[in-house]
Amino acid sequence: MQRLGRIVRELSSPSILVVGDLILDRYIEGSASRVSPEAPVLVFESQRERLLLGGACNVAANLVGLGARAAVLGVIGNDLMGEKLRELLAERDIDTNPVVADDSRPTTLKTRYVSKTAQVLRVDTERRHSPDGSVKAKMLEYLQQRPFPHDAVLLSDYAKGVLDRDIIEAAIDAAHSNGGIVVVDPKGTDYAKYQGVDVLTPNREEAIGATGLPIRGLEDLHTVAKKLREITGVRAATITLGKEGIFFENEENQGESRIIPTEAKAVFDVTGAGDTVVAALTLARACGVTLQDSVAFANIAAGIVVGRFGTWAVSREEILTRLGQQSSGKILSWSEAISVAGNLRTEGRRLVFTNGCFDLLHAGHTDYLSRARTYGDALMVGINTDQSVRRLEKGKGRPINGLDDRATVLSALQAVSYVVPFDDDTPLELIQAVTPHVLVKGEDWRDKGVVGEEWVEEHGGTVVLLPLRKGCSTTSTIEKVLENG
Repeated sequence: MQRLGRIVRELSSPSILVVGDLILDRYIEGSASRVSPEAPVLVFESQRERLLLGGACNVAANLVGLGARAAVLGVIGNDLMGEKLRELLAERDIDTNPVVADDSRPTTLKTRYVSKTAQVLRVDTERRHSPDGSVKAKMLEYLQQRPFPHDAVLLSDYAKGVLDRDIIEAAIDAAHSNGGIVVVDPKGTDYAKYQGVDVLTPNREEAIGATGLPIRGLEDLHTVAKKLREITGVRAATITLGKEGIFFENEENQGESRIIPTEAKAVFDVTGAGDTVVAALTLARACGVTLQDSVAFANIAAGIVVGRFGTWAVSREEILTRLGQQSSGKILSWSEAISVAGNLRTEGRRLVFTNGCFDLLHAGHTDYLSRARTYGDALMVGINTDQSVRRLEKGKGRPINGLDDRATVLSALQAVSYVVPFDDDTPLELIQAVTPHVLVKGEDWRDKGVVGEEWVEEHGGTVVLLPLRKGCSTTSTIEKVLENG
């Protein structure tokens, strides 16, 4: 871990061009708790909506989050969603100059209907065909620049038709013209079109489909990797295996191969995990990192992203924290909290906020905080001071643990990014000071009124009420201790 941490800290910021299918992800959050009287289907009651980068755009966002400079080359429609996609890319400092508008197709849009963190329906708006005419000519013109302005090319194929043989060949020639590498996240079964790429990153099902060979164990993985090399000429093949980790085989290093076990601590949503793997792998390889270390780096990044809800970009700081090589610095003053919130907003990252006393931390707390963390890039927890807890009349002798102890225990949790003490009866002023993107409380606050709800929603944020773990509370824990003497 020490060695990998040093590698992560020494990574440079290469310029990487992502070529592929540009997708906009729309999440419509609401509830689906009753059946329609018109037909035996659920009625979805929409409450809020958010737009996120998907497909090759999410790959580019992951690259930027990891410290690379990124540009995207692909196709969007001449429509409102295309404009939204450009805006989201620009907010992440992703170069959109190579993007080409195509009148013959809409911007690819995936709409997910979500009830209590579970997807109940997905609706896709798209056209699948190869670019042609002036659209294709503009894409090829960009790839034919010499000297080529990027250090590496990442082909992100979502089978929407953009990556045809001509575009792929031009992208490979462009990267190799200045000694750069080409990494491909493939789709479909025709892998012959990827002839000449440097690294291939299919998942288990994609590798089986491309080779027609089964994968039942390690020996099969070697056989499939060999077949992939025969089809594409690639020297290094990786196969993502979900919860089992990532297999890699590198012919350039005397057939070096192994499975890097998964680093996921908790899995809430696998959306975008493959994008994170290929982005991290490409960045590391573009910086000259060995394949084994690049795969390990990518595996840790993926382990972080599956612990979130939806598609999010991982940062180097988060990876260093996961490696235990970044001092937490988690307990903040108000001025520090305001500064952190401002920086997150500037970086286009989502801040989640919740609050509580957190006296005698129990499983209900950790479950709640882990789920809250999945709604954004950082979780800030407001914690009542000792005086504030006493005013809330939590009970005789409360808090059991003082503020310093409670804050220290909270800051040790993986899910918690920052802890901020507040002395008021409510966290309203703290919420107004940091203005989070997402305000989270337990479902028991549904009828009480969530403090800060109006402020957050007026500023474009959302309020999420999470179910609480039954049978878990500080009061009941104290009662059990007293009952047992």
